[in-house]
Amino acid sequence: MDNFFSDNPDILWHFEHLELDEIIANAEDDFAQASRFDDAPASAADAREGYRAVLDMLGAIAAQEIAPLAAEVDLEGAHFEHGKVSYARGTQRALDILSRTSLMGFTLPREYGGLNMPGVLYTMATEIVSQADASLMNLFGLQDIAETIREFASEEQKARYLPKFASGEVTGAMILTEPDAGSDLQAVRLKAVAQPDGAWKLYGVKRFITNGCGDVSLVLARTEDGSTDGRGLSMLLCEKCPELVVRRIEHKLGIHGSPTCELQFNGVPAELVGQRRMGLIRYVMSLMNGARVAIAAQSIGIAQAAYEEALKYARERAQFKKRIIEFPQVYDMLARMKSSLLAARAITYEASRLVDLRRVYEHRMAKAPGEDVRAGLKEISAFAGVLTPIAKAYASEMCNQVAYDAIQIHGGTGFMRDFNVERLARDARITSIYEGTTQLQVIGALPGVTSGTLGRFLDALAAGAIPAGLSELAALCGEARAHLARALTHLKTADDKTYLDYTARPLIDMASEALAAHLFLRQAVRDAGRALHAEKYIRDAMPRIRMRAEIVTSGDRLTIEKHAELM
Repeated sequence: MDNFFSDNPDILWHFEHLELDEIIANAEDDFAQASRFDDAPASAADAREGYRAVLDMLGAIAAQEIAPLAAEVDLEGAHFEHGKVSYARGTQRALDILSRTSLMGFTLPREYGGLNMPGVLYTMATEIVSQADASLMNLFGLQDIAETIREFASEEQKARYLPKFASGEVTGAMILTEPDAGSDLQAVRLKAVAQPDGAWKLYGVKRFITNGCGDVSLVLARTEDGSTDGRGLSMLLCEKCPELVVRRIEHKLGIHGSPTCELQFNGVPAELVGQRRMGLIRYVMSLMNGARVAIAAQSIGIAQAAYEEALKYARERAQFKKRIIEFPQVYDMLARMKSSLLAARAITYEASRLVDLRRVYEHRMAKAPGEDVRAGLKEISAFAGVLTPIAKAYASEMCNQVAYDAIQIHGGTGFMRDFNVERLARDARITSIYEGTTQLQVIGALPGVTSGTLGRFLDALAAGAIPAGLSELAALCGEARAHLARALTHLKTADDKTYLDYTARPLIDMASEALAAHLFLRQAVRDAGRALHAEKYIRDAMPRIRMRAEIVTSGDRLTIEKHAELM
């Protein structure tokens, strides 16, 4: 590929078919910005052309400038000497290119120097960068920090920091995790002490911080003395300073270009962002949801790179007097890899689009609140709330499987550093761990599935006329909805919290595949050229959906009751 945007037919299809008009109009203040900014579009069509040009430029940079540096970055890694962190040479070069081309402020408003693009297109951009170098995405993807400042900080804070993020003058960090507070962020202990002048000072230790050497950081800290849960936590902003000490960087399995730091706060000056006590409850949850969509996109980018490597190798490698791509076991693997990759992209882009649509309804509520708008906001928020953890879980697990299969197709050579799939498999492994493990995403998706929210979303996807040629696939999607409903009825009747937790993974896996099947069906309804991919995915998914429905409704409690003995 010479361009990771324009040479990818699936990304192009989504770009051309995404329902963005409402989202574009909202972002552009109904195109009033055209009178204030020379680069602002005057219509939705004008906006789409501008978006295409930006993504095309990024796609070319990713393929031609960043991807060739990835192997070198992996070998060199980030450096830590005399208490200071520096990026690998290739990482710094890539960041310089992205800054010079004004690609570090994708979603930020134009008034701060940003591109003012919808979040779903930033998700596309994140995937494109990840295909080139997954570790670079961890720095490019920190634009979510600037977006959090835009959403929750004061006007003065926005004016001070957002132009620097948009220009690439500063990088950021999201500082949450501690040695004893990983997934359980309510246990955060880093102490924020109020000062007489209204400022704060931070004391404590943070661990596993991506780009902890960043210039501007958002920190989750305990501001309320005597508190022990999430209600005592606030979000604060700090800058790199002598009191903020990088104790070490981690030596990791993959994503070597992204420095992961352990930090010590020795009275670091900080300022409050938003309201006290809302740090975890509101601000970090918003930040984490954005990060989860970003990791889903990163997963898709890594998987796309691994798939391309496997496809190329299978076409070139000859054994037993023919190319290995001609062997059924090999072409079956490649077909399944591509099918699951397309499914993850469909789910992730839809989740990201719903997050954008939620902002549309929030804006409408602020301007003209009414019951219809309120109901719409509630429904869209619920849909986004369940699709976000599903996207992260499905895409990251898909990524690991595709990277595994890519090595398998290479055989012994795939185990060697001479081929990119070895690096891609190492980079893939973190995707199902950070920003919430797959198990935590299952817990996050569970309320939206058991409440019927996902079922309503599937019903909406299935509504409307179905062409005769797709009637069989539509019937299979209907069967998938019926299996999901049967499983939920069983769980509700059983009323057993332990059993619900135990069967949560097969339930969410079943729900995820039902969702992907419906998204594929909708694509085929809109474009007959998508029917083959829809048929492949739906036919492959249905046996798994039936199996998982049987697991959930079996009532089998053996492992629950005998887990100690079984272990």
